[in-house]
Amino acid sequence: MPKLSGKIALITGSDSGIGQATAVEFAKEGADVVITYYSDKEGAQETLRQVEAQKRRGIVLPVDVSDEQAVEQLFDRALEEFGTIDILVNNAAVNGSGINVADMDTEVFDRTIRTNLYGTFFCSRRFIRHRQQKGGKGKLINVSSVHEEIVSAGTADYCASKAGIRNLTRTLALELAEDGINVNNICPGMILTPMNQEAMDDKEVREEKEEHIPMKRAGKPEEIARLAVFLASSDSDYVTGSSYFMDGGLSQYMGQGA
Repeated sequence: MPKLSGKIALITGSDSGIGQATAVEFAKEGADVVITYYSDKEGAQETLRQVEAQKRRGIVLPVDVSDEQAVEQLFDRALEEFGTIDILVNNAAVNGSGINVADMDTEVFDRTIRTNLYGTFFCSRRFIRHRQQKGGKGKLINVSSVHEEIVSAGTADYCASKAGIRNLTRTLALELAEDGINVNNICPGMILTPMNQEAMDDKEVREEKEEHIPMKRAGKPEEIARLAVFLASSDSDYVTGSSYFMDGGLSQYMGQGA
């Protein structure tokens, strides 16, 4: 039997990359999917096409997760369509600015924090309230990054947002254990998605970056998606508050040779 049969999942940022792959894998496992996008409606429609190819239902809804009211409207519309949401995947995010703190405008820092961290907070809060109204149970999956641990100059906005997600995940795991709501965190390394567009387009750039990965390759979105299936299914019922690093060993390699 499919692992997610009869479940409804809402996946933010499911118009491309990890979010799109997760929506498709969930559909393969029997879930219906709320597909969301910020600006790439065409990408979201492609996700819908792939979900429907698996004979599952899907709807496409726009949302700016940094906007509290937009998140509320998203959930209202999703619940109107499906009646419930069993699984939330907080995947929507923006990349780091590449600007050192001394040179960074407040607006730049605020945009990253509001999208990556506040967006996760807004969506999680509404999902939790819904699940508690339903008597509990549910799966909450946050997509963080190896950069919740690995930092580099020029990425303070991104790294701070991802580190915040880590502790939000762990705190929620404690708060929601008695409700039977599992909360876990996926920390991808270098994955071939639009966030790594340069590496996707330029073989030399990709190979240079892959030299720092012990497995000597970048990851694929569907590999992250299959971990998300595990965390969304009953197979993970005794797992909560955990961070799963999928990075080809990158986080273990940092500092070698120092």
